[in-house]
Amino acid sequence: MSRRAHNRDHTARGNAGVKTGRHAAAASAPVATVTSGSARRVDAVDALRGSAICMMIAYHAAFDLNWFHIISTDFNHNPFWLGFRDLIVSSFLLLVGVSLVLAQRAGISPKRFWRRIALVGACALLVTAGSYAAFPTTFITFGILHCIVVSSILGWPLVRFPRAALIVGIVLIVAGSSIGTTLVDPPWLRGVALFDLPWLNWVGLMTHRPATEDYVPLLPWFGVVLVGIAVGWWVVERRLRASQRVSHASAQWLIWLGRHSLLVYMVHQPIMIGILRVLHG
Repeated sequence: MSRRAHNRDHTARGNAGVKTGRHAAAASAPVATVTSGSARRVDAVDALRGSAICMMIAYHAAFDLNWFHIISTDFNHNPFWLGFRDLIVSSFLLLVGVSLVLAQRAGISPKRFWRRIALVGACALLVTAGSYAAFPTTFITFGILHCIVVSSILGWPLVRFPRAALIVGIVLIVAGSSIGTTLVDPPWLRGVALFDLPWLNWVGLMTHRPATEDYVPLLPWFGVVLVGIAVGWWVVERRLRASQRVSHASAQWLIWLGRHSLLVYMVHQPIMIGILRVLHG
């Protein structure tokens, strides 16, 4: 595969993504990067995204079993599930950054870029509407798909500047991970009350975590996308042959999952919940 090979980042995070708040569930999954193009795909990236999809499905399966009282665990406080959730979210958003690089190198047209933005944005709105019907008091206002859309738009101008993206990304990750909790000292790290407003808590600097079924604020998660941009350039410039070897060794079913991740994300939870309702009542 040539250096101009491109990956249509197709990761999806919808219906039952990273669940935080009262029903806190799960590992986000995105995700579909909004940068699909007509160039050839990179199988290694699709396979990695497919692996993240598998982790997401496993997480959500456990969450559903807990929801139906078949098992009992605490997804809000158990260190294993919290860490697993962060691993899945980080994996998807890192690949969003990598795919932005691949799209830029493939010469993606503005029309195709914005078409992809519109598709993922429409799915995000669908998730918001569906979650409002199911959880009117904790519906999703800014979940993984919302984060992908905004991060892709904001990150696109930095695709040509990987060092700047890396520095800004690290700063945002540190700031977002340090600010916005009522338990930290000094007091200036305890978030800003202004960002507690419902229309501003998507930023991630609030004093408390909002009650919502899927919460992926820009801080720190946009920082992960920017780090992904730096990783994407490093792979393209220094590790292209290694990525080709991964592509050749990847299972076709993993690649398929990665290529259709938005579709898989949107339908997997309704399917699993439907099966559990039939089997468990």
